[in-house]
Amino acid sequence: MAKLGLRSRLFCSHLLVMIVGLFTLVVIGKVSSPRFFIVYLQRIEVDGYSISQVKTRLMRGFESAWSRGALWSLAVGATTAGGLSYLLSQRIVRPLIQMETITQKLSSGQLDERVPPSEIPELNHLGAGFNQMAATLEGVEQRRRELVSDLTHELRTPLTILDGYLEGLSDGTIESSPEIYDLLTRETKRIRRLVDDMQELSKMEAGYLPINAKSMPLHPLLEALLQKFSEQLLSYDSPVLDMDYEPDTPDVIADPARVEQILVNLIGNAIRYTPSGFIKVRVWNEHHWVWVAVADTGMGIAGDDLPHVFERFWRADRSRDRHSGGTGIGLAISKRLVELQGGTIMVQSELNKGSTFRFSLPIAR
Repeated sequence: MAKLGLRSRLFCSHLLVMIVGLFTLVVIGKVSSPRFFIVYLQRIEVDGYSISQVKTRLMRGFESAWSRGALWSLAVGATTAGGLSYLLSQRIVRPLIQMETITQKLSSGQLDERVPPSEIPELNHLGAGFNQMAATLEGVEQRRRELVSDLTHELRTPLTILDGYLEGLSDGTIESSPEIYDLLTRETKRIRRLVDDMQELSKMEAGYLPINAKSMPLHPLLEALLQKFSEQLLSYDSPVLDMDYEPDTPDVIADPARVEQILVNLIGNAIRYTPSGFIKVRVWNEHHWVWVAVADTGMGIAGDDLPHVFERFWRADRSRDRHSGGTGIGLAISKRLVELQGGTIMVQSELNKGSTFRFSLPIAR
């Protein structure tokens, strides 16, 4: 029995129950039926009929008839019960066999396979859970392929630049100069930033990035960040960086380092795409949330592109972003960091009129 499959186990268990039931019926019938028959005959004699001469023949006839009936009952009952047991076992095992087949297909890379619905509620629930797992695996595999494709595409440009200049420096077609070395250094740093960002984003999506949330005020952090960014905006045509912080804004539950990372990404993007004009950081509380918005009067984003701004490596203008030095995953990282802290992030923008990125953090109780 230890090596039998589920179908054989179910069939054997049904047969065992049937055999026990029939055996019990036969034994009890064989022992009790003659006694009941004798009691019946005694009642007849009490009523004035004499059957003592034929009593033995009646008993033999009864036993013979009962045995024939029991034999036919055993034959018909065993056949019917065996057939029903087989059909029932097939009905239970068939979805499991389908699931096993689909599991093998999934393991071979056919991630679009799904288990069909079953008439049995428990197996239907099992199939739904299996399909959900398969859909998750399909999504993970799709994201992996997209990640490899995007990463290959993003690395190709700086590597091509490095390869071309290094080859030119090696064969003497390009003369070395501080400008050339500065260009090579920038491209090397770009590759390092890209690899670091991808590693951090992978940790976030896998759930390995720790979030040390605690009660914290936002004003000191924002004030320090704006001071640091303002020192980079010293030319006469640079955008004006300002802050609007409501005085009654409560503390939030958040990770200070991660909040700073989000703000650096958002303010850095605003500065990158706002050659001149204004950049304002606004903070206010609404219900159980504190909202932080970074608004600028820069290039803006077209309406068709807005649904994609938080996707990895998405750019409305790839050449412009490469020139500015971004990796294309800063907003994807920011979105994930906000979600890990229980908040939401959204964007409003209009082409050539500016953008507003805002995110929420839970208020400290």
